Amino acid sequence: MTFFLSLFILLPLFSLADAPEAWQLGFQDPATPIMQGIIDLHHDIVFFMILVLVFVMWMITRTLYHFHYKKNPVPEKIIHGTAIEIAWTITPSLILVLIAVPSFALLYSLDEVVDPAVTIKAIGHQWYWSYEYSDYSQADDQTLAFDSYMIPDDDLELGQLRLLEVDNRMVVPANTHLRLIITAADVLHSWAVPSLGAKCDAVPGRLNQIPLFIKREGVFYGQCSELCGANHAFMPIVVEAVSLEDYISWISNKLEEI
Repeated sequence: MTFFLSLFILLPLFSLADAPEAWQLGFQDPATPIMQGIIDLHHDIVFFMILVLVFVMWMITRTLYHFHYKKNPVPEKIIHGTAIEIAWTITPSLILVLIAVPSFALLYSLDEVVDPAVTIKAIGHQWYWSYEYSDYSQADDQTLAFDSYMIPDDDLELGQLRLLEVDNRMVVPANTHLRLIITAADVLHSWAVPSLGAKCDAVPGRLNQIPLFIKREGVFYGQCSELCGANHAFMPIVVEAVSLEDYISWISNKLEEI
């Protein structure tokens, strides 16, 4: 019991990262309200799981000890108990309600796009991602767009993460409501960044959307989470959240490169 409680309390301390780490036990450090809600819901459910586990183990141990044939050669002939039947029906129902209410609130928030200031389109390809910033264009209506490929091992610089770093990051402003439109050009893909609590299928011929509100600046790593062919493991996702001033400067520089 002490082990489970200690693990439950210390679990968040093992997960302060925006990228996967060796021997990681918990979630990555949340950077969006949605990811924070997912972690809170997980902890709530684990709490009830521990209670149920302890109660069931206690009942099994008690039954094996007190109802052993050597202690009770003549078995009890109890075949019905109204009180206990009511208890084991109402108690699980209450537990399910306590789990369902916050989970429904979180589920609805996943689809709530709140007046986005920036809209970005992510397109999955075999085996890279491309991004379109349709809010920005040149005078000739040429939209800001670029491809994002994984950096090979031979080209990595000191401090860059193997199989996770890309040549062009998706740069977004922090503390800003964003809308990400996701699709694919060939086969099924999935755009997933654990620190952002984001995972959305990229389906050819279909547009899916998710909201993002990144609470802090930083670099957040993800990967395609849908088996999409031979190089599925080599199409990472990197989101860089910067201040609004730096974001405007980045947009200006990108537009000049077009």
